Amino acid sequence: MTLEELKASGYIIFESISGSRAYGLATASSDTDIRGVFILPKEHFYGLEYVGQINNESNDVVYYELRKFVELLVKSNPNILELLNMPEDCILHKDPLFDKFRSSDFLTKLCKNTFANYAFTQIKKARGLNKKIVNPVDKVRKNVMHFCVVRDEKQSMQLQDFLSKYNLKEAYCGLAKIPNMKGCFNLFYSAEHAFKGVALPKSNEVCLSSIPKELEPIGVLYFNKDGYSSYCKKHKEYWDWVANRNEARYENNKAHGKNYDTKNMMHTFRLLHMAKEISNGSLLVRRPDRDYLLDIKNGKFEYDTLVEKAEALHGELEELYEKSTLSELIDDEKMNELLIDIREEFYSRL
Repeated sequence: MTLEELKASGYIIFESISGSRAYGLATASSDTDIRGVFILPKEHFYGLEYVGQINNESNDVVYYELRKFVELLVKSNPNILELLNMPEDCILHKDPLFDKFRSSDFLTKLCKNTFANYAFTQIKKARGLNKKIVNPVDKVRKNVMHFCVVRDEKQSMQLQDFLSKYNLKEAYCGLAKIPNMKGCFNLFYSAEHAFKGVALPKSNEVCLSSIPKELEPIGVLYFNKDGYSSYCKKHKEYWDWVANRNEARYENNKAHGKNYDTKNMMHTFRLLHMAKEISNGSLLVRRPDRDYLLDIKNGKFEYDTLVEKAEALHGELEELYEKSTLSELIDDEKMNELLIDIREEFYSRL
């Protein structure tokens, strides 16, 4: 079932604007996110065509099938719990069946972990951007030879420097493994023999050559294969990030000069504050702390200061939830009955 087919089907039981517009944190450049819940047609649910989620390519629009929605609710997923408390001005469609989901049934002490863990995931994302801004990676990828060093007398030097020092050509180099010395090779040099050189273009390994017995090595070469693999992974991650990043958001983060993703940090505190409110039995989607959160997004605080505050809030949550009267867990049996009840009532209409 495609997104277009779902919207035309009449099987959606809840649909709402979500994200920054629901939180009251939207700015002029904010996207409009849509989240919803649908019930699969009988033939799909009972057959082999179960679909748990339907979304567009950017995930700005996501609809969850009833069973998956309840599964995520039982796990106290923050993004899913919000759907039970959406501001009225954000709700686009709500079937009376959706009112059978009561927010109070899903607010438990488990929320401390799910909201806080999600919050600290946002810190890691913010820190990750810091690393990317401060440590950009050159577009042209290094090759195997950049990770080769040669022992020259009592010291080591980069292979390319070694070749340049002695006016040697890489094409005339030949390598042979040294037994029991991982990553180490005897380096031979001869213009007369058909050596393969140190590495083939675009290769991820050094080349081995057939070496005449009478030839003596001119040095020992070490190939840092682990270092090369790590570098290749970092290079790919960085340029994948460049290709997919939100340029407006990136330029904003550069402009305020804090070198971290302020939007991620804003959501860190939104989640921690929501966890604090849940300990008292309420979940507020439209944020009463809007001004403070937007100050974070606008880069008014230092990264280390925010991390300290977040860690202090996390410690406060431990005390609050220990004293809270919330249930420890959700009643799975009750939720199973609710799931069956809603599905059967919906199918009875058809």
